Amino acid sequence: MKHFNLTEELAHDISGADKEERLFAALSNAADRMGFDLFALAFDRRGGGGEGASMLVHNYPDAWANVYVGFDLSGTDPIRRAGEKSMTGFQWRNVDHYIPLSRGDRQLLKVARESGIGDGFTVPRHLPGEATGSCSFAVAPNARIPLEMLHAAEIVGAVALAAARQLIGTGSYTPRAALTERQRECVLWSARGKTAGETASILGISEETVVRHLKIARERYSVPCRQMLILCALFDGVIGFSDVYDWWRPL
Repeated sequence: MKHFNLTEELAHDISGADKEERLFAALSNAADRMGFDLFALAFDRRGGGGEGASMLVHNYPDAWANVYVGFDLSGTDPIRRAGEKSMTGFQWRNVDHYIPLSRGDRQLLKVARESGIGDGFTVPRHLPGEATGSCSFAVAPNARIPLEMLHAAEIVGAVALAAARQLIGTGSYTPRAALTERQRECVLWSARGKTAGETASILGISEETVVRHLKIARERYSVPCRQMLILCALFDGVIGFSDVYDWWRPL
């Protein structure tokens, strides 16, 4: 299993970060070992019944960070806007598959490149009613993005966002009663990218039953979406990275 051991090691290091500085160090190490030069994680918790909170950790060049913050570009950033349209990781070179790029968008990406940021890969996360975030890995201009590591980057980015969620006090999941074997199977096939209908065909049960099993599993972990359910199951050892990773590898 190519890259499996590295992915598991990096995910373990990141999930164990108990303060922002350790998360920065773990992400810096992960980016380097996956073949990227840069990383940036942004996580914003909505206020709701309490106060909002946010986290930003990155090693982007100061020239770009100063422009981005100074001109408050977060609202117009095409990569961020594309992340709001995607539930899975995407390469920046494909950003126009998600949103139409204006002249201003292209100019912003040009400035980023001139500031030392080339192509990249972003893992977005949306927790309805709670938070939004993204974890990006990038290379220097004219450098080759490590295509063979994008599936690892997807997992590492998701784990990093879960760690950020815990660190800013949104709350990590609390393990509940163990999932039944059938619920575990439904979560596993969901982690492998199968729809409820496809999982139903594989397991020989109805689609409605699959949907019900996944709903109960989310309730047991007190999480609102499929992505967080999968992360909880991975951290709990209900499913293993090796169970999932082979299915995410490109053929």
